[in-house]
Amino acid sequence: MRVVAGEAKGRPLKAVPGSGTRPTTDKVKEAIFSMIGPFFDGGTALDLFAGTGGLGIEALSRGAQRAIFVDADAKSIETVRSNLRATGFEPRAEVYRNDAQRALKALAKREAKLELVFLDPPYRMKNGAELMLRMEELGLLRPGAVILLEYESSYAYPAEFGGFTEDRKAVYGETTVSIYTWRPRQGEQAQPAEED
Repeated sequence: MRVVAGEAKGRPLKAVPGSGTRPTTDKVKEAIFSMIGPFFDGGTALDLFAGTGGLGIEALSRGAQRAIFVDADAKSIETVRSNLRATGFEPRAEVYRNDAQRALKALAKREAKLELVFLDPPYRMKNGAELMLRMEELGLLRPGAVILLEYESSYAYPAEFGGFTEDRKAVYGETTVSIYTWRPRQGEQAQPAEED
């Protein structure tokens, strides 16, 4: 695994020790970024099930200004930090060990606004749409935000739900990638959720 393009092109990335994570292959990563970028002019990316951090790091290499990495696994967090050091992107990154739902709530409290979201939950979870609707509800997305959802090819997500529309879809063997764009629905401005 390596950074495919941009500032840190060719830098190798470490895998998470053990076999619990399923890193996105370089070939799929290259295809993904040719669909959504391939390069960015600033903005903030969220890598929500970060694993190795490969997708968020690729976004930083290709011009995203900041990236937020979240994973619930301690080994993943360690690997993300190590890969950020190796690529020199530490100053532009935030890394949190947390579960996805709690992390989204914490980001909303800080009034984070996202242009790009990578969602690659473990295949057994099938909760991509639920997490995207939660981001919408919490007011985390800028209009036109791009959400990349990676999931098992035997599963299907709807082409439209909430303010999300699937613009592209590609199948790579057992992996399917859907690219959604978020647009606030007519007459509705997303507001951060009230405190519990």
